Amino acid sequence: MLPAALLCSFCYAQSMNTSPVKYPQTKKGEVTDTYFNTVVPDPYRWLEDDQAADTKAWVVEQNKVTQGYLSQIPYRDAIRKRLETLWNYEKYSAPFKEGSYTYFYKNDGLQSQSVLYRQTAGGQPEVFLDPNKFSKDGTTSLAGISFTQDGSLAAYQLSTGGSDWTNAVIIKASDKSVVGDTLKDIKFSGIAWKGNEGFYYSSYDKPKDGSQLSGMTQYHKLYYHQLGTPQSQDKLIFGGEQTPRRYIGAYLTEDERYLVITAANSTTGNELYFQDLSKPESAIVNIVNNMDNVHSIVDNVGSKLYIYTNLYAPTYKLVTVDAGNPQPGNWKDLIARSENVLEVSTAGVKLFAHYLKDATTLIQQYDMNGKLEHAVALPSVGTASGFSAKKNETEIYYSFTSYTYPSTIFKYDLGSGKSEVYKKSGVQFNPELFESKQVFYKSKDGTKVPMIITYKKGTVLNGRNPTLLYAYGGFGVSLTPAFSTSNIVLLEQGGIYAVANLRGGGEYGETWHKAGTKLRKQNVFDDFIAAAEYLIKSKYTSKDFLAIAGGSNGGLLVGATMTQRPDLCKVAFPAVGVMDMLRYNKFTAGAGWAYDYGTAEDSEGMFTYLYHYSPYHALKPASYPATMVTTADHDDRVVPAHSFKFAARLQEYQKGTAPVLIRIETNAGHGAGRSTAQVIGQETDKWAFMLFNMGVGYK
Repeated sequence: MLPAALLCSFCYAQSMNTSPVKYPQTKKGEVTDTYFNTVVPDPYRWLEDDQAADTKAWVVEQNKVTQGYLSQIPYRDAIRKRLETLWNYEKYSAPFKEGSYTYFYKNDGLQSQSVLYRQTAGGQPEVFLDPNKFSKDGTTSLAGISFTQDGSLAAYQLSTGGSDWTNAVIIKASDKSVVGDTLKDIKFSGIAWKGNEGFYYSSYDKPKDGSQLSGMTQYHKLYYHQLGTPQSQDKLIFGGEQTPRRYIGAYLTEDERYLVITAANSTTGNELYFQDLSKPESAIVNIVNNMDNVHSIVDNVGSKLYIYTNLYAPTYKLVTVDAGNPQPGNWKDLIARSENVLEVSTAGVKLFAHYLKDATTLIQQYDMNGKLEHAVALPSVGTASGFSAKKNETEIYYSFTSYTYPSTIFKYDLGSGKSEVYKKSGVQFNPELFESKQVFYKSKDGTKVPMIITYKKGTVLNGRNPTLLYAYGGFGVSLTPAFSTSNIVLLEQGGIYAVANLRGGGEYGETWHKAGTKLRKQNVFDDFIAAAEYLIKSKYTSKDFLAIAGGSNGGLLVGATMTQRPDLCKVAFPAVGVMDMLRYNKFTAGAGWAYDYGTAEDSEGMFTYLYHYSPYHALKPASYPATMVTTADHDDRVVPAHSFKFAARLQEYQKGTAPVLIRIETNAGHGAGRSTAQVIGQETDKWAFMLFNMGVGYK
């Protein structure tokens, strides 16, 4: 029998669920498109114009409805207070050295943005940059910083409202005085210093027509900026009309001898170039002249290049070649491919092989000749990151985490291969009370898919545990175990958190990735549906206590899943999702996602496939789960129009009594750079909405 307080909240939730939400009137237009003789209506096309007055008015009205609904949840404030308490501890990054200083990020607890500190050996930490002073509301963030080799100069990037567009400020590290002009309108770029004279960076021409947040950004350009000169005089190094590419990246080897350039037209695969800066006016040399595979130069010893690649190696390998004749035919394997996916980093004249085994980390240390020196002993099964530093270091730092292991920083000795705890997490969480279990379930076509399930020890598998199933399944991205402060709210309520490693991701290399792309994208949705069915069949939960969640490509995943199987779950959280698969390539850099998705213009078969699963187009009158779509007004990666149109049509077609809300964050982007208050606010509303609609209350 339920306790009285819990029974009361349960009844309250049930009564709310049976009262239809009154949504704002959303006008419908007569817009249509024709693809291969098929006429496709797009009645909510007008919502794509984020600058229009009627779109802005619609956003205001939708947020009123959403906040009105959420404000009625009796324990929403209790969840917020719990999250604020859990969040209120000092958080540190792993230290890194620049010049004579050691730098690290620290957040006192509830600060909007983490602060960059520095200290000398034996000295006291001092504030170097405080992003909380960049704006009054804490929504202007530090989007990256790069130091010269001697640490005397730094260029840091500022993002306003979470936008991918940044400005770069150059300062002297000694006194933080500004050097020269601020560079404007940089996008998808690091800063690659060449000595102390200048640096390389990449950007697009700012869209001239329509919204600067949603306009297409087609061609990336690599520039060199000479300190003391105006940005208008920056020299075009690569890209532009001669070599048009959608994505161009650049960095220098540590000895600054080689400029490395990667060029691509999609998010997977790249050409590889380098330029020998030790020779005046040397040409840019092409190493790989196609975009069929992924390659990068991770280090060099003199003219010996170390190249990380998946050419003839779907799980990647490390090869070496002389810069005088660097084409693939001359490559020699140094760390050969294996069954586990490989990543490589360097530190202190050592190579570190990061292997991914069933979505968890194994680390091995090699010398520069490929001789194995140490297998790094990690605390448990989870995710290790770091193992990157300059060649003169003898000690380095790395972080380790898992779903039940709060992120901990370790100091590692390169000579002995021994680790010691450098800084523990201060979060209020007792790992001994919880456990994570990895299972392998079968998808629709029989493919085995891994999933990690986390819950309180002693949880009874009775089908009544509130469960959140999360996944991504795209772009070769691997979901590895990571601790989440927010998830404590679910776990301490007796809930379950499950993460499925779907096809489309990178957990098993490029073969696994390709199995979830283009005309095989349905595999990803089938994997997700099978994960939910496994959890239900195994009595972890049941339909009435299951929520599904994902962001970006994962938002597409949730949208497609709920249109194909509206009966699968009780609650759905599609976040910043790609919902219009016929027009995604018309906005910002969306055309670069075609490697994973294909486009409606490719062929009639590709159009038909996309049209069939596109969440916006696949909606039809049905009883859908309680849904809270989330997006942000400054998202210039997956523009909010996707979520606007999907939410409008979902509200139109909802035949059940479950609410369909859209929560639109202001002064925020795709996710990075959000203030702590914004993060806590969204997590509060997620848990409140989920528990309320499941009728389980909050203790």
